[in-house]
This record gives sequence, structure tokens and C-alpha cells, in this order.
Amino acid sequence: MSKYSPFGDIRIAHQVFDNMPKRNVASYNTMISAHSRNGSLLEAWELFSAMRGCGYVPNQFTFGGLLGCESLDIIQGFQLQALAEKSGLFYVDAVTGTALLGLLGRQGCLDEAMQVFDEIPKRNLVTLNCMISFLGQCGCVEESVIMFRKLIRSGMGPSESTFVGVLSGFVGELGLILGEQYTVISAMAKIERADKAMVVFRKMCASDVLPNDTTNNVVSWNNLMLGYSSKGSYAILLLRQMIPSSCDPTEFSFSIAVKSSGLLEILQLHSLSVKIGYIDNDYVSSSLISSYAKARSVDDALRFVTTSDMPLPVVASNVIANIYNRNGQFDKTQELFSDLENPDTVSWNILIAACSRNGDYEEVFELGHMRIARASPDKYMYVSLFSVCTKLCNLGLRSSLHGLIVKTDFKRCDTFVCNIMIDMYGKCGSLASSIKMFNEMTTRNVITWTAIVSVLGLHGYAYNALEKLKEMYMTGIKPDKMKGKYGIEPDMDHYLIAVDLLARYGYLTEAEQLITAMPFPPNVLNRRIFLEGCKKKRSIDDDLALAS
Repeated sequence: MSKYSPFGDIRIAHQVFDNMPKRNVASYNTMISAHSRNGSLLEAWELFSAMRGCGYVPNQFTFGGLLGCESLDIIQGFQLQALAEKSGLFYVDAVTGTALLGLLGRQGCLDEAMQVFDEIPKRNLVTLNCMISFLGQCGCVEESVIMFRKLIRSGMGPSESTFVGVLSGFVGELGLILGEQYTVISAMAKIERADKAMVVFRKMCASDVLPNDTTNNVVSWNNLMLGYSSKGSYAILLLRQMIPSSCDPTEFSFSIAVKSSGLLEILQLHSLSVKIGYIDNDYVSSSLISSYAKARSVDDALRFVTTSDMPLPVVASNVIANIYNRNGQFDKTQELFSDLENPDTVSWNILIAACSRNGDYEEVFELGHMRIARASPDKYMYVSLFSVCTKLCNLGLRSSLHGLIVKTDFKRCDTFVCNIMIDMYGKCGSLASSIKMFNEMTTRNVITWTAIVSVLGLHGYAYNALEKLKEMYMTGIKPDKMKGKYGIEPDMDHYLIAVDLLARYGYLTEAEQLITAMPFPPNVLNRRIFLEGCKKKRSIDDDLALAS
């Protein structure tokens, strides 16, 4: 039956059904759906009655098949709804409710459809598509787009039918609402359905409204390029098509094209921006610098500094400063930011990080005080300041910063910063502060647990470190980079902790064997930890010799 009925061969399907020695709900559903698709309401209804007469209980697919019949009227539809509600099937899933929506849509009963839609407890993509299409066909374009936006925000991926449904309202001169079509293009761009966005765009260009509306045309082009931005050279091809058209590209058009281009296309767009006069635009210049840096063409990015007659915009300066920092040119970073009148948060963080890496620790705290006086610092600035405190082993400064975080807003201090603070307090000898910070954290990740385990091991509390490791396992977080139980190779940090624990408690032979067995050459830190253990062991032996 399933083989013949989809192709409209109802007669043969019915013969198979009549000759079945034993029927079930599925066989009845197949025949009811076949007759419904064929428009044979009488035959479908007779099968439905016969099914119930034989003692078979209809399910949601039975009602869905009947409600899908084009010949069904409203009264019969509501009778089926009442029967489905009585049996509880209307509330099981969205099948029956969605089929009823389709019936109401065919009959043009908008108010009843809205009421049924609100009553459906579990809506799926088909339900939303059905309602979006119905609203568009009834001329409720705005409501259709609102529901389309809700679908996108819910994380439920739209299908082909979703776009067909929302576009069904954009017909005729009165129904062509440009702002709503831009919403559709933008939404399709965000979910990387550029092919469908192109279809919408072509329909808009073919209408009688767009040709004289240059501003709206630019918005459409930009949204379309945004949709193709992840597809390599497609965005720049669209920009080339846009230039000879009736609307000129804006700085946003150039920015979108530049960010999705390779080095050769970036050079071409750079020349084009000079020709058109956009090179002095902050948005375009920042995009070019960022794209050059991303394409590993550092010389081209840095050339903006030497060739520009005017100070670089903040975003562009931040990109250049990051290049300087990666190259170890911290002095140039400071020089670059000295010309900025209004540095943003990113600028402050880059400058503080540059001073820290350059060893200008006093400058770091001076900049930190300046930043805090102007606005609340973010987590990246706190991390830079805490890192300097760790390098200086200055517990007083760390406590002051911690107090500042608590005073301003401890909720701003996320897991990332708290992990740094646990490590910082531990390395500065304040184990109690590390444990307190760990206990106060509401959200922990594998780095949090690693930090507290490392701190406990560093202070010689091997048993407590192992207990924390077990506790971490009980919470469902798996340790990273551990071989035995987890099948992951240990890295240098794990070997350092193990060597430190063995050497600290006098197991020098075992520590030496572990260093020798490491899969990578021992570094200076390995040797220093081992020698400190030897020194401590020798001191203890000397004391014992004197005592004897």
C-alpha cells in the first residue's frame, strides 16, 4: 500500500488493503492518507468510521491524514479536533494541531487559526511554517515576519518552506514591504543561506519599487554580500556587480568585501578604495589593516602607520599594536598609543600587556590606576595586572586588586579571572586565599580544578590534591592531558608537579627516574626542582648526623 498510494494508484492500494488477512492502525492510516491526498473525502471518512468500528483506536497520524484532505470543511475539522482532544491526542505532539492549521488556512479562518496555534502545546518547524505562510497569504506581512524572527531566535533552523512561507506575503505592490524583505535577507545571511537570499534579492530588483530607491538598494546589496562573506571571493564579485549599478557602495560594502577576501583581492580593494575616496574612512582603513594582518601581510598593514598623514582610528591602532606586541616591539606600541586621544578598552588592555611583557611593571600599575579612574576595567585588564603581581610575588598588590574587584562588582569577575587569582595566590604562598577563592566560585571548569590541584601540590598537600582530583571526577569534569584512566598523554606541567612532590618528600631516586622517563628532554625547571629536593634532603641528613 505504501508503494502504490503515493503515486495515486489508489485502486491497487485498496485491493492490497482488502486482501490483507489482518489489518492494523498503520494500514488504515495509509489508506486514509491516500484518499485524503486524492481528495476522496467520503472514502477516507468511511475508512475512519470502519477503523473505529473494528475497535482500532485512531492516533495522531490518523487525524493528521483526515485533516489534510482538501474537501474537508470547517465543521468536520472541528469535529475531528474535539475527538482528538477527547482522546488526548491533540496534546501529544504537533501533528494533529498542524494539520488543523492547514485546514483553517485553506478556509481563510485567520482568527480560528490563531486560537488553535496558541493551543498547540508542542510546536515544531512544520507548525511554524504553516502559520508563517498563512499570515503572509492573509496580508498580515508584519505578523508573518515577527513569527519568522522568533523562529530564527529560537535556534530552530528554517527550512525551504519557511522562506517560501514568509515570502508569500511579499506579492504585489501593496504587499512589498521593503523593510521586512531586508529582515528576511539579513536572517538568511546570518544562517548562511546566501543562495536563498539571492532569490529574494532578485525578486526585489525585479519589482517596480526598488530601482528608484538607491538607499534601500545599498542595504540589499550589503545584506547579500554579508550572506556570501563566508564563501570566499563571492562577496567581492558582488561588489564588482554593485559598482556599475545605480547605487554606489558604502564604507560598509567595502568592509564586508575586504574581510572575506584573500591577499590579492585585498590589494585590489585597497586600490579601489583609494580611487573612490574611501581610504581615509576609519571603517575602511581599519578593515584593510585587520585583513592585511589576518592574511599575514604585516608589511602592508604597518605601511598605514608611515603613509597616513592623519592619526589612525582606534580600531586600526589596536590592530597595529597587536602586530607590534607579537613582534616584541613594545616600545612602538607605547609610542603608537601616545597619539590616541580617546583610547578604548581594547587599547588600554593592549598597552598594559605590552608594558608587562617589556618588564615595565611600575608603568603597568600606573596605567591600571589611570584606567580604573576613568571606567570599570574588564577581565583582560585584571588578568594582566594579576600576572604582574605574580611575577613580582607581591601579595599586598594582589590583595588590593582583589579588594577592588569585590568593591566594584564581584559578578564581573568571571571564571577566567578567578582561575588566575587561584594560581596567583598559590604561587605567592597564600594557600588559604587560593582555597577561599575556589570555594567562593559558583562556576568552575577544568582549568579551575587544575589550578587548585596544582596549588595544593605546590604547597606539599599531595593527599588533598588527589582528593580534589577525585572530587573533580565526581562532578563530571574530566581532567585534561592524563593518560592512565583517561587515555590522554601527560604534558610537561604534570611531570613538573610529580617531580616536585617526589623531591619535596625525599623520594629523589623516584624523581630522577621520572625525569629520565619523560617523553621530552628535561628543562631548567625540572633540574632546579630536583636540585632543591637534593639540597633539602642533604640538610635533613646533616641534621640527623649531628643529632646522632
